[in-house]
Amino acid sequence: MILSVKNLKKTFKDGDKVLEVLKGVSFNLNKGDILTIKGPSGSGKSTLLSLLGTLDQPDSGEIIIDNNNLKDIKDYDLIRNTHIGFIFQFHNLISELNVVENVTIPTLIAGKKIDEAYVNELFDYFDLSNRKKSFPLDLSGGEKQRISAMRAIINKPSIVIADEPTGNLDEHNAIKMIELFQKLNHDFNLTFVIATHDKKVFNIPPPNIIWSDFNINFLINLPN
Repeated sequence: MILSVKNLKKTFKDGDKVLEVLKGVSFNLNKGDILTIKGPSGSGKSTLLSLLGTLDQPDSGEIIIDNNNLKDIKDYDLIRNTHIGFIFQFHNLISELNVVENVTIPTLIAGKKIDEAYVNELFDYFDLSNRKKSFPLDLSGGEKQRISAMRAIINKPSIVIADEPTGNLDEHNAIKMIELFQKLNHDFNLTFVIATHDKKVFNIPPPNIIWSDFNINFLINLPN
């Protein structure tokens, strides 16, 4: 089991009110699973992903990532940099750095040596070898999102967390992005947790949702 979530709860204060955002979420994922979390804005998708990504802590409950119980972890940065890859809606590429520098930032943050052969292999895989020295301002929206996906897997994480990854893309590029996730899942046996309220994602025909019988596509509907 790559991820275990047990009775996760999270509340926020709004003046005198207490907003109960997560009310006991539980699920398990094995390596190679794809979890799609569907729900409108404000339903708790991003909150859940923040907890899974160690960017915030739950009020109660348990998260175990690759046999690491987050309750017992003091250095969240270590877990975040070695076990988790992130893909965001707005790419978060650094404009002053070229593409290859943006992609390898997580490796440097983790204190690892850059594996040039692996980097070149990824650029070939993503068909972006001709963009290594380009800067973010020179890239299309689809290219930026593919580069953010490459950055997310550069450290060979246990889980890739994608928060509204198609929210800033047109329908064509949104479908291509989801198909890329499925290809990465198939070719690298990567585990994905994808949160979205983008109806384009859920209009993709079922053959494009599940790559094989070995990969399970869960669907969680969070309440309004």
